[in-house]
Amino acid sequence: MQTINSLSEFHRLLSLPPPLHPLVSVVLVSEIHAVDADFWQHFTTDFYTISLKNNIQSKIKYGQQYYDFDKGTMTFIAPKQVQSVEVGESNAFNETIGTGYVLIFHPDFLNKHPLQSTIKNYGYFSYSLNEALHLSHQEEQNIIEIYQKIEKEYQHIDKHTQDIILSQIDLLLNYCNRFYERQFITRKTLNNDLLSKMEQLLKDYFDTAETLKRGVPTVEYLANQLNYSANYLSDMLRFLTGQSAQQHIHEKLIENAKEKLLTTNLSVSEIAYELGFEQPQSFNRLFKKKTEMSPIEFRHSFN
Repeated sequence: MQTINSLSEFHRLLSLPPPLHPLVSVVLVSEIHAVDADFWQHFTTDFYTISLKNNIQSKIKYGQQYYDFDKGTMTFIAPKQVQSVEVGESNAFNETIGTGYVLIFHPDFLNKHPLQSTIKNYGYFSYSLNEALHLSHQEEQNIIEIYQKIEKEYQHIDKHTQDIILSQIDLLLNYCNRFYERQFITRKTLNNDLLSKMEQLLKDYFDTAETLKRGVPTVEYLANQLNYSANYLSDMLRFLTGQSAQQHIHEKLIENAKEKLLTTNLSVSEIAYELGFEQPQSFNRLFKKKTEMSPIEFRHSFN
């Protein structure tokens, strides 16, 4: 697997002129003509990529998921994330692959700016491609204006260029945060169904003693079973219920722990092992954090 280290290298591999700024660039998708098809089968980059694409002919793969970009969608890739691009036989690499914009910027461009820390709070940089952001026409126009302002700003670099571009990137990320929340709302029926499936999945996990084989259920396990990324699942649940996927797991754990404490004579250590904890102390800490009582105190309060 190869890594694209610089924006200059990225431009060269896409048959584009050298970037005007060494750390930030806006690329028109219609001007991309990728070379070295083997390279794109498995690669990473050292920079952030935020893409708005329409009518994409190539098939993008992220992890084990494929996604065809045939509508206006946005994707977000953080540095070091593994990607691959596969082009069908009818779509040679020297043909136009679609329309849209690609914003790329190196983490060094964020130095000494608040965005250097806050960008880590945007979970959608870890979403799978099948969880891409789908935009309305007006939303798409808002985003395009920001791309165009960024591109115009680095045409003439001065001491204000970095701050102005970073303010635009910050605005772009905040807009996308809003649009993802809108997407959660418009898919509420589907997401509520997903919530029911997750609750059943957790119930089955505990009822079939999977905890003895696998340990405490993880967010990654639930996400894989539901065909979502861990970040998307947590963000969607937090929007719907106010709780992350991890908090849902903990609630189910405590619910099962209370039942065992009140209906069995198992010791606290035995209950901890049955719930998948390797160390009873970890179970005790979680139980006290959630109930403000130790397991023993909880059992005695009902006796």
